[in-house]
Amino acid sequence: MPTFVDQTKIEVQAGKGGDGMVAFRHEKYVPNGGPAGGDGGRGGSIIFVADSGLRTLMDFRYRRKFKAENGENGRIKSQYGRGAKDLYLKVPIGTTVYDFNTNEEIGDLTKNKQELVVARGGRGGRGNIHFATSVNTAPEIAENGEPGEDRVLRLELKVLADVGLVGFPSVGKSTLLSVVTKAKPKIAAYAFTTLTPNLGMVILPDGRDFSMADLPGLIAGASQGVGLGLQFLRHIERTKVILHLVSMDPNNGRDAIKDYQTVRQELLEYDQSLKNRREIIVATQMDLPGSAEKLQQFKRDLEDQQIKKPVYAVSSVTHQGVDQLMQDTASLIEQVEKEQQKQEPQSQQVVKEYKYQTQQKNTFTVTKLEDHVFEIKGESLERLVARTNLDYQDGVMRLARKLKNLGVDDALREKGAVDGDDVIIGSFNFEFVQ
Repeated sequence: MPTFVDQTKIEVQAGKGGDGMVAFRHEKYVPNGGPAGGDGGRGGSIIFVADSGLRTLMDFRYRRKFKAENGENGRIKSQYGRGAKDLYLKVPIGTTVYDFNTNEEIGDLTKNKQELVVARGGRGGRGNIHFATSVNTAPEIAENGEPGEDRVLRLELKVLADVGLVGFPSVGKSTLLSVVTKAKPKIAAYAFTTLTPNLGMVILPDGRDFSMADLPGLIAGASQGVGLGLQFLRHIERTKVILHLVSMDPNNGRDAIKDYQTVRQELLEYDQSLKNRREIIVATQMDLPGSAEKLQQFKRDLEDQQIKKPVYAVSSVTHQGVDQLMQDTASLIEQVEKEQQKQEPQSQQVVKEYKYQTQQKNTFTVTKLEDHVFEIKGESLERLVARTNLDYQDGVMRLARKLKNLGVDDALREKGAVDGDDVIIGSFNFEFVQ
């Protein structure tokens, strides 16, 4: 199987909106032509799509930056620019998307073909057809396209297997998975035989099937990050049924009931909701001499602890009890799915768009960088400057009026700005004139 990648960092850059056009009509028989510059097209957004055919985040390991196309600039004769196509990125079902810098959860893709907009494309700039007035019938004003959103994201995959195999290291999880599915996990005789989850499909003779994940071995203290700890527990959250494997090897030096209780305790310390998760206890390695006696003691210990759950005795070597275990597991999954369908609302929105919180409109700060040099920061102001086409005098004058109306001139004077001082807003530099 390919290496399982369950966490990665990527950068997404949505497309910039197309710039609006400054143009005028020059037809032979239209003496009063007027403005005719069209609007720019919208930039492409970046959208994640859950795909049931993917199992890992491997595609994002070697390519870390994704950029959508920019919108087309406006044209002459009042023609609008063409909007860019959105960029769709396929991710496995079970992918959770976080903002890398704030660790805020942006969205969770749990259903096939579910979509999540993670970066919106910028709006297209308006052409000069929008700025004609009775006073200025031939405006040389147009807006630049809005920049697309640029985000650094952390993708985290939590396995969406129907069944999760849990238990201490070396109790036979990988071996059982290899027997009942076509998965070929690497198995070795050391404490942590499985470093990352392996997935496989169980296909029964009666046509039923379900996915099974062999999850990393668990030890005491896992919920606090000991051993493979949280790396393991992240993947158990979404399984419908837990197969709790307990080794019946009489020579492993461990007490079966203590192993069972330790794993259960770590599960509940990580997530209390796992207390109600359906669980089947599986006694493994029953082909070993002395395993039957240890199984009888384990069952007596379970009764003493008031744990009334059936115990399936299996051997992955001789296949003893494996078929019956798989049949009963499939039936339990069907029962859980029916219960979940009753609880879920009938209509669910498939397409989501994350709304990034922006600063309050028109708020800004003025900072004195050095003598006679000031910098103004504020999302709405920086966006206003970025959208202003400064190649035309009309556009420059319009920006100056807007800055004055927003109180920028007064704020600069309060900070001690005088005529001739340099002012920086984003990538725009200008000279302060009172």
